Amino acid sequence: KVDYDVCSNYGNWLYSAGIGNDPRENRKFNMIKQGLDYDGNGDYVRLWVPELQGIKGADIHTPWALSSAALSQAGVTLGETYPWPVVTAPEWSRHIHQRPGGSPHPRGRRGPAQAPVQHKDRGIDFYFSRKKDA
Repeated sequence: KVDYDVCSNYGNWLYSAGIGNDPRENRKFNMIKQGLDYDGNGDYVRLWVPELQGIKGADIHTPWALSSAALSQAGVTLGETYPWPVVTAPEWSRHIHQRPGGSPHPRGRRGPAQAPVQHKDRGIDFYFSRKKDA
């Protein structure tokens, strides 16, 4: 089956980029939440991103948040076999370490193997906020 609806696809890409038509102010597309809601076990990601196939369950949506041991067990080396995130949006934090359905991860919070660099003036909010002081 081919999913191709020009208007719908273009509109969704614009919306995802934060420049689409939305009557709600300061609306952002939360990729982590969407992944958990619509690909809770990570099967779709695992199909198209073979570098992450060793990561089990919903953890596949946030590989940078896994412990060094979990990454090593999955055969993933951030920065080598899979890239670090370009940016981590502040609104993702409440969804990291969640399982589908919104319940916390059974092993509790795990610290990142190495935290991605987050520049205070260059997060998602910098690009999409109305205030442009920087």
